[in-house]
Amino acid sequence: QVQLAESGGGLVQAGGSLSLSCAASGGTFSAYAMAWFRQAPGKEREVVAAVNWSGERTYYTDSMKGRFTISRDNGKNTVYLQMNSLKTEDTAVYYCAARLSRVGTVFNEYAYWGQGTQVTVSS
Repeated sequence: QVQLAESGGGLVQAGGSLSLSCAASGGTFSAYAMAWFRQAPGKEREVVAAVNWSGERTYYTDSMKGRFTISRDNGKNTVYLQMNSLKTEDTAVYYCAARLSRVGTVFNEYAYWGQGTQVTVSS
């Protein structure tokens, strides 16, 4: 089974950028589709972006298109989320997730989760 550990969260002003990383261990990383989800207080967990095993196919929720970029490095067992032009509504706990199948966009499609990293965007 794969274990996931996010890093890179923090506090940033609106309009700024943050880069999140998710390091995987304990499994064959290239066998997994990967995704970033987020959950704000009082809201449901929602998909941010997802990437297939090779990195060739990506998915973004409409509100993140053009601002966020998901990528992966199978040699480093790591998936990344570059977040630009951040807005206060992007404030949430961001989670990395993995599944042994094609890319999914629903949280219950993913069996493996990290602990999450807090991203706070101030006005």
